[in-house]
Amino acid sequence: MPKHFSVSALRADLYRLLDRVLETGIPLVVERKGESLLVIPARKAGRLARLKPRPGYLKGDPEEIVHLDWSSEWRP
Repeated sequence: MPKHFSVSALRADLYRLLDRVLETGIPLVVERKGESLLVIPARKAGRLARLKPRPGYLKGDPEEIVHLDWSSEWRP
């Protein structure tokens, strides 16, 4: 659950509050002029998240691929 802070409270304890967001991952909500600002940690995307979708690349039923017998192709 995000904690709500005024800008004054944020300014008074900025580094500790930002460190807490980084350590816990729990967002921080700052109220400013009647609006809410959300402070969240920016996470780098993993390698799988950077994969480009390739619709239509797989031809056929994916279930058939799972049960293919490659034993005749495999050489130790």
